[in-house]
Amino acid sequence: MSQHLFKKNFTIVKKIAPALLVLLGALSAFAEDKIAIRGSNTIGEELAPKLAAEYKKAHAEAAFDLEFKGSGYGIGALMGGYCDIAGSSKPVSKEQEEIAQIRSVKFKEYVIGSYAVSILVNAENPVSNLTSNQVQSLFTGKIQNWKEVGGPDAPVHLLVRDPVSGTYLGFKELAMNNQDYGEHNIQLFTNYLALADAVVRDPNGIGYAGLDLAQHTGTKAVSIDGVAPSAETVNGKKYPYARTLRLYTDSAKESAKAKAFIDFVLAADGQKVLTQMGYAPKP
Repeated sequence: MSQHLFKKNFTIVKKIAPALLVLLGALSAFAEDKIAIRGSNTIGEELAPKLAAEYKKAHAEAAFDLEFKGSGYGIGALMGGYCDIAGSSKPVSKEQEEIAQIRSVKFKEYVIGSYAVSILVNAENPVSNLTSNQVQSLFTGKIQNWKEVGGPDAPVHLLVRDPVSGTYLGFKELAMNNQDYGEHNIQLFTNYLALADAVVRDPNGIGYAGLDLAQHTGTKAVSIDGVAPSAETVNGKKYPYARTLRLYTDSAKESAKAKAFIDFVLAADGQKVLTQMGYAPKP
């Protein structure tokens, strides 16, 4: 490059640099205005976007930055100062508490409700109760005929969520001891409603869905170890396929915008969203 061309380019950069700095500063300020939430796929897949959308109806100026890669990811991001709120389907561990203490972070916990799944069978299926061991055996393919659990002499058809969904893995953790799903007679669905509708059409089907679909016409939500799925049995810690959902902030750095959103989630309108989406509202 010639000296003349170098000087010309340098002069251009000098002229536009202040404008670039102003632009970058504005972008940074805009990012800081967003409510950054990181964490659990169970919260982030469907619930957090819906809650954010409902919140914005009354707070048009609100903006969100959402990213969900697991509960541990969210807690780590909060401790690192990279988010306002961590969403978690697990309580903070002792190890995380120790790290937080070193980093001068003090967790403030908000229980917002519980994720829970109902086990659905066709309404004509005589099976109305299953043990947790039977559920595990059914979905892992160890039991492939309904007669083994008190039903008809017919093959078991597994109706489950698509592997890309967080609930596909969540159910494995809750009900299958992290074992793989059975490979025979299995169908995949991208949402709970489509899955529940498939149970209606298939007398030999078994699937799972949120609490809102426990009374879906044409299906039957079976009891597990004698306990029926409901908000009451979930909050009473009696129903096994449930997981308490929490939001965490750093109490010393909790922003007003983050607290306002959490207050919304805990209030009637936010809790209504949880109920409508098949979660159990907070006790």
